[in-house]
Amino acid sequence: MLGERDRAVLEFEASWWQYPGPKDRAIKEYLGMSATRYYQVLRRLMEDPEAMRHDPLTVRRLVKLRKDVAQRAAERRLGGGDGTNG
Repeated sequence: MLGERDRAVLEFEASWWQYPGPKDRAIKEYLGMSATRYYQVLRRLMEDPEAMRHDPLTVRRLVKLRKDVAQRAAERRLGGGDGTNG
């Protein structure tokens, strides 16, 4: 079962753009944790089956985003990440 903090992190991530100001400031103000800690918790939640059951849309979006970022980084390392054919 997810703890209160984990549920709060998922709920915040699902709607953080509705908070005024920069995301890192909203994290501190609304969750009372540093942005570094927030992202550590979020990464752990992406692998947690309970988190997936609690908020599948948010967790799937995060996993897809992580996969897309990793794929773009791999493409850049291989020299094919600029989108050109020449």
